[in-house]
Amino acid sequence: MNRLSYLIRLMIVLLVVFSLGKTIFMVYNQSVESFTSSDVWQVLRHGFTMDLSTNAYLLIIPWLCCFFSLWTGSFPLRKVLIPYYIITGILLSVIIGGDAVLYEFWKFKLNASVFSYMQNPEGATSSVSLWFIAMCIITFLLAAILIILALMRVTPKIMSQPNHRILRSLGMILLGGFLFLCIRGGVQESTMNVGVAYYSPSLFLNHSAVNPAFSLISSIKRTKDYSNEFDWLQEERRKAAFDGLYPNETEDIVDTLLTTSRPNILIVMMESFGGKFVAELGGIEGVSPNLSRLIPEGIFWENFYANSFRTDRGTVSIFSGWISYPTVSLMRLPDRVGNLPSIAHSLQRVGYSTDYLYGGDIKIMGKKGYLVATGYETLISDADFSLSEVNESKWGVNDSVAASRTFEILRSKPVDTPWHLVFQTLSSHEPFEVPYHRLADKKLNAFAFTDACVGALVDSLRTLPSWDNTLIILLPDHGYLYDLTYENPEFFHCPMLWLGGAVRAPRRMTCLMNQSDLPATLLSQLAIPHTEFPWSRNVLSRHYSYPFVYCNYPSGILFRDSTGVSVYDIEGQRSITEFPSSSPERILKAKAILQTSYDCLGKQ
Repeated sequence: MNRLSYLIRLMIVLLVVFSLGKTIFMVYNQSVESFTSSDVWQVLRHGFTMDLSTNAYLLIIPWLCCFFSLWTGSFPLRKVLIPYYIITGILLSVIIGGDAVLYEFWKFKLNASVFSYMQNPEGATSSVSLWFIAMCIITFLLAAILIILALMRVTPKIMSQPNHRILRSLGMILLGGFLFLCIRGGVQESTMNVGVAYYSPSLFLNHSAVNPAFSLISSIKRTKDYSNEFDWLQEERRKAAFDGLYPNETEDIVDTLLTTSRPNILIVMMESFGGKFVAELGGIEGVSPNLSRLIPEGIFWENFYANSFRTDRGTVSIFSGWISYPTVSLMRLPDRVGNLPSIAHSLQRVGYSTDYLYGGDIKIMGKKGYLVATGYETLISDADFSLSEVNESKWGVNDSVAASRTFEILRSKPVDTPWHLVFQTLSSHEPFEVPYHRLADKKLNAFAFTDACVGALVDSLRTLPSWDNTLIILLPDHGYLYDLTYENPEFFHCPMLWLGGAVRAPRRMTCLMNQSDLPATLLSQLAIPHTEFPWSRNVLSRHYSYPFVYCNYPSGILFRDSTGVSVYDIEGQRSITEFPSSSPERILKAKAILQTSYDCLGKQ
């Protein structure tokens, strides 16, 4: 048996183990949610790449042994790998079996939180009988023995020294490269993450598709007691400073901005499109003439601020109305995203269809898992465009192609069902390579290109019969550091514009608001409850009596209210910016929000 044949057979055995494990997981937990045989196939299909990645991790040591054996005499491969197989068999048995058994109680995939329960096992075992525990141990041991025997069966006792060692060594190096690609999840921008396996509105089916070993290992690096982060204020002082900052009343008196309570809703999330590129916000003239042209005919929010500094944070703030965190991304915590509220879920409940279009790799930063978990039924990404279109830029199809696809999708929507679609742009991102050459500055030209594409899309939508019942919301995911720093409040200052035939009248809105306030403000206009969005404020409500914005970046927090703006360095614990004058109250409120947000995260 040659080395390649051995490694292939070893890979097949492990893939079979993972597939059987998923099937057992589903059958054991069928009381949680019913499923069909077709669902089993879909689970195995969508989880295959993650199984392959986990498989490649496990093959690293056997691959190293095979490579080493090329340059030795007779190499006792099976004897050398016996300890590794025993450890692997036991771990896989415990992880796969434990995941299946615990899911009924936890309703989330096995992750690093299991280690905290192991410190006090009496709390975890008090809900089950000793007989149940004994049966689990016996079953896990039998499964471990079967896995070990299967691994041993495909492993030759001796690897002899071959001819053409240099040529075979090159072949083994190529095989190592293949294993690396499997571990990484391919050659695209995103790397393997739990969200890659998500494909269904059913959280149970998504969890079934996730490889439990991958889920456990990937969660270890994220394990923290978040409630102890930034624990600066005594509880009484924190509570006093925080109370009333995020009103979430059910009876809102609103300023009605729309002509209908069930408009079609298109949200265009423009990559990095901060106020720096919008003349009406004091930005550079001439970068976004289309936005300037559209502002007088829509509702323009002049004091709109991004919550954070990156797309993964901004996406969760916009669509889940959730606060952002300086040191952690909720989108990258797959065990948390299933608990988040979302605009999509709220609209689905009243009959909306939900779609998300992004011309790049939608798996990046765990985005696919987040979008599926929060209610987006159809995801359109780079895989849905031609290879020539995708290769036009590093990040995926350019904004003109994606905007054209957006129009085609919306043109085909049935008139009797309200729809919600998100179009996320990508061209105004490094390396700023776009098929457009109006401005000499490469970066500014890329933003101008996005502006042109969005303007053309809006003009095209005017021609549709659905225009009179359509609301278009233009806003960015975050700002961009073009002659700015995170310490400059203008980095977070962003445009938001509501357009379309569903807009009652053009207006300029001056109230302070964050991205996270969009869900409550929008849903209130539709007479849809928003109490499940604890961090989202309806800024048009009579309860919004203390307008302010709160933003953060990795080493700082920002707070602005009617008295001015403060920026605080959370690492050095000192004020950086105080304008027009220093305000201990602003800093105190910012600290209270930061501490409360991490307390909330720790309790999720």
